[in-house]
Amino acid sequence: MARTRNGAGDRPGVVLAVLAAAQFAVVLSTSVVNVALPALRDGVGLSEHALSWVVGAYGLAFGALLLLGGRAADLLGARRVLLAGLALFAAAALAAGLSTTPAALITARAVQGVGAAAVAPAALALLTRLHPPGPRRGRALGVWGAVSGAGGAAGVLLGGALTQSPGWPAVFHATALTGAAVLVATAVLVPRGPAPTPDTRRLDLVGAGTITASLAALVLGLTGAGRLGWTDPAVLGPLAAAAVLLGLFVRTERRHPAPLLPPRLLTTGSVGPANLVMALVGAVWVGLFFFLPLYQQQVLGDGPLRAGLAQLPLAAANILGSALAPRLARRLGPTGTLTAGLAALATGLGWLSRLPADGGFLADVLGPSLIVGLGLGLAFVQLTGAAVGGVQAADAGLAGGLVNTTRQVGGAVGLAVLTSLAASATATATTAGAPPATALTEGYRLAFLTSATVIALAAACAPVVLRGPARPASQRDASPLPLTEEPGETTMKHDNHPQHTQATTPPPTVDDSAPVVVRRSTTVAAPLAVVWGVHTAVGSWADWNPDVDRAALDGPLRPGTRLRWLTHGLEIVSTLLHVAPGERVVWAGPAQGIQGVHVWAFEEHDGVVTVRTEESWSGGPVLARPEQARQMLEQSLETWLRHLRAECERRWALAADRP
Repeated sequence: MARTRNGAGDRPGVVLAVLAAAQFAVVLSTSVVNVALPALRDGVGLSEHALSWVVGAYGLAFGALLLLGGRAADLLGARRVLLAGLALFAAAALAAGLSTTPAALITARAVQGVGAAAVAPAALALLTRLHPPGPRRGRALGVWGAVSGAGGAAGVLLGGALTQSPGWPAVFHATALTGAAVLVATAVLVPRGPAPTPDTRRLDLVGAGTITASLAALVLGLTGAGRLGWTDPAVLGPLAAAAVLLGLFVRTERRHPAPLLPPRLLTTGSVGPANLVMALVGAVWVGLFFFLPLYQQQVLGDGPLRAGLAQLPLAAANILGSALAPRLARRLGPTGTLTAGLAALATGLGWLSRLPADGGFLADVLGPSLIVGLGLGLAFVQLTGAAVGGVQAADAGLAGGLVNTTRQVGGAVGLAVLTSLAASATATATTAGAPPATALTEGYRLAFLTSATVIALAAACAPVVLRGPARPASQRDASPLPLTEEPGETTMKHDNHPQHTQATTPPPTVDDSAPVVVRRSTTVAAPLAVVWGVHTAVGSWADWNPDVDRAALDGPLRPGTRLRWLTHGLEIVSTLLHVAPGERVVWAGPAQGIQGVHVWAFEEHDGVVTVRTEESWSGGPVLARPEQARQMLEQSLETWLRHLRAECERRWALAADRP
């Protein structure tokens, strides 16, 4: 198979390690502080109210600016943005470790989140640029996904170990050293690419500023409500400011030539409701890793290291749930899988809402942690799929970035609500004369009970979340869809934007009079944008289809372009006859006396893509041995569909694991 020289030069493994380390640092910083929270409270003098800001400030800045970071990487250059982000990230982590006041620590964490919002999308953009489509990119993305999962688990372990000895500042110093090392390695080892022409006019800085300020004001008001009451001016003022700033953000997005968040996206398919539920699940996710370590250290009396180790079963169950989600979706459907995941999550949270003040890890924490982790894994994968389902291929990246932003921001806002409720319950119990451990437990129990109630309601709404776009009336019965389109259906113009036309002739289909005609289909638990992207990335066919040795298009994906591929030593040259992005592709051509016509059709419904294919063979060799030809074609199509499904679901599971 012909190989394309890797953009990473002669050291692709080293460059990949550097970019993966950047992602590791970002994920690590999300979880590393959770176990250190009690030590931070005592060391810096944080109140219970301010304690949540140590976690929330990072997540809020990271999530709110993540889309802007991706846009900046595209417009200003990914390497340049990565270097700037790493410098800011490392400096802020160092400042956090040196902080002696709550204000300094929280500010440093917020700045660190700003740096992370630049690092994460820029590192991923560099990875895809330096690893062109092919086996190396597949392996690189696999490493990326593994590092994302490992960073969260390593964070709770490292945080516990460093907090126990030498102390909480080491948690931030270790992060700063990691960021600084990656910064130097990036400057030395990551090659420069073509320098883009900076175009800051397309950076929606006003939109990014207003939404970030709005969310910060919202969190400030919510966290203050538990201490001061909802009618206090110190609560009403920030909440009113949040509403005004949100209005300015909406106005900006409607007028900006390149908005950070196009309003139309939220009304496409299931994007809006899926992101709403993702925000709720994100709130629970962050709340879990906030309250459980506090319960174990402040109520059960465990040390930081033991509290960190206790989070590993939850993380392992989360990974297991993510791996099982595509398989369950094929059996239960996406709606059933999401409902099952949310139900498991609500059940585990309900169990945690019964935590006793004199409990133990094995009896009271381990069981619900496993159930919660499994539910989180199932829910994250299905919600991410719903959040990009039905969007145009050109919007897939934006929709994917939005769902990650929603998870982070939902976590920050949700944590503010949960900590406010917990603080109020703890204060009430303390006033009633409850011992400190009992009073704290009352607060944690209320936080978990509130989370369980919200997630249970979300589970009941799962069919609405995954409703998917409405289908034409001709497609609503249970019979197989025809592989031909009737006049008047949606076709695609040369600019790849859908347009309703009065077609006078249907697109080409197979030759039904041919001696051999084979039809096969499968379902794929991944968004249409992913399935279409994998199937039409012709140069990457050999990476996942064992029947293909190499493949390439002579030009863009449009009618008239030639498709050349080698299979089992046989060179095949076909011509694209019809391309309707996201719907259908047809090609035809001769090979050793056999004339083939191959049709592929794609339909997304309820978060699952149905892929249908049919192919006809005619010519002398087929007439001579029709049964042998039929068996060969059946085996070829079945292999293609099986491996297409596996590759799409693998890539989607990998995407769903990214922060």
